[in-house]
Amino acid sequence: MQMAAIPFDTTDWSAVEPTRHAGDAGEALWRTRHVGPEGNQIRVRMVEYSPGYISDHWCQKGHVLLVLEGELETTLADGRVFTLKPGMSYQVADGAEPHRSRTEGGAKLFIVD
Repeated sequence: MQMAAIPFDTTDWSAVEPTRHAGDAGEALWRTRHVGPEGNQIRVRMVEYSPGYISDHWCQKGHVLLVLEGELETTLADGRVFTLKPGMSYQVADGAEPHRSRTEGGAKLFIVD
């Protein structure tokens, strides 16, 4: 990721229209912005998982993810499981380690990819 040609800007996340994404169970609400030049855009998201959310796929996209509220359980394809609580984050490269997330009570995340 090359963070270039991004002017200073602020985001009022409550003003960004959410999109709904169904999981195997529950749903995710994404508030998404794309910043930077075409061909090298960075996606910045505020994501809310409903209670009982289970991802519908093994993700291979790289992310930097920060848990703001709730608790997130992320399972890697090799079977390792990580539980993240508010103030915890993870980072993973594109194609490095497939991962899948779930939450029992819901979670609010800030994600950059």
